[in-house]
Amino acid sequence: QVYLVESGGGLVQPGGSLRLSCAASGSIFNFDVMGWYRQAPGKKRELVASLTRGENTYYTDSVKGRFTISRDNAKNTLYLQMNSLKPEDTAVYYCHARKAIYDNWGQGTQVTVSS
Repeated sequence: QVYLVESGGGLVQPGGSLRLSCAASGSIFNFDVMGWYRQAPGKKRELVASLTRGENTYYTDSVKGRFTISRDNAKNTLYLQMNSLKPEDTAVYYCHARKAIYDNWGQGTQVTVSS
């Protein structure tokens, strides 16, 4: 069991930026895929961005060109750089990591985009 702890959320004005971090209790090198999901009130949890061990990335259409996913294996940390934030980006953001059939989730961090 690897524990994931997100940080970096908060309140930001439209057009602003935030960087989310996901610190793992163990090595992230062997995860098959890591990613960021989000869930807004009354909506289903959705995949925002993912990064495979082979460095392949995926972004949902609504964040392409604005968000960047990356990781630092030495620090066992996954990042999500979020630029040009919009009110519709408001949600709880969750870190996820998968190896084989095993899923690991963080507790979530709130991102609120509002003027």
